[in-house]
Amino acid sequence: MEIIDNVQKLLGDDLKSTLKENSKVSIAASYFSIYAYESLKKELEQIDELKFIFNSPTFIKDKIEKEQREFYIPKRNRERSIYGTEFEIKLKNELIQKAIAKECSNWIRKKVTFKSNKTHGHLPSFINVENTDKQTTYMPIQGFSTVDLGYERGDYIANIVTKSSDYNFTKTYFELFQQVWVDDERMEDITTQVIEYISTVYKENSPEFIYFVILYNIFNEFLEDINEDLLPNEATGFKETEIWNRLYSFQKDAVIGIINKLQKYNGCILADSVELGKTGLPIGKTIQTIYYIKIDLIMMFFIILIYHEIVDIPMALIWEDLIGAIMIW
Repeated sequence: MEIIDNVQKLLGDDLKSTLKENSKVSIAASYFSIYAYESLKKELEQIDELKFIFNSPTFIKDKIEKEQREFYIPKRNRERSIYGTEFEIKLKNELIQKAIAKECSNWIRKKVTFKSNKTHGHLPSFINVENTDKQTTYMPIQGFSTVDLGYERGDYIANIVTKSSDYNFTKTYFELFQQVWVDDERMEDITTQVIEYISTVYKENSPEFIYFVILYNIFNEFLEDINEDLLPNEATGFKETEIWNRLYSFQKDAVIGIINKLQKYNGCILADSVELGKTGLPIGKTIQTIYYIKIDLIMMFFIILIYHEIVDIPMALIWEDLIGAIMIW
């Protein structure tokens, strides 16, 4: 048994001497980085195969309630780490990510299979290397990145890895990996998803696509939280009002968003560029609120009068919708 402290002796350097032609590698870890591949490119290109297990749900739909846990790496961070972890900024700044991603993607297609743990059951992280003459296990590891290989400094106080070629020791980890690997109830093949994710780095994308990707990454978790209980009740008929039909489509989206936030957080701030119709939105919100929440009609009447003075909407239309709301109420 040998201790690798990643100070005097680096895990990456030791792996370079362990990986041989036709080696079979199996890894269970929290994340995978293309920069770890780049660091061991020469050695990884000559191996026979690599099997990788993400030991927490990654690139699959996670239906389990979100929770904060100590030492818990969020799913989105695990996926993004493929492009490089937060501690590989220096490598990202070298602007060679596109070339590395293309080479890594081609290598994965030829030699790598990725699977993800579909459950939240704990699976230890380790690296198994099988050569014709011996088997070697490295453990524990956090992930497969240049930080874990010892080539970059992370936030570890200590990054100590144990290496062993003892038969009884390695046999335990090789059998554990194989047992988990063939368990379809707990594992899901995500090789295609990983390749597609990496390919987005090097393929040419239109400005429109990049814009939508930015929006998705900003609002993804918010969209996952939306359910029918938080959406306005259209059965109340608020979308049949004249005022609602006078709003532009983006104003209608904003009204629904305001309603959603008022119901969930009991408050909302509306802010955007000038001349986009912010003033008209509270009128649409006012009519819907009368239908749905049934707040004090007298107070709502004064609000409508105020906005009649600001927005050029005929009072006849406002009265029509207000009377309709009162009748339903």
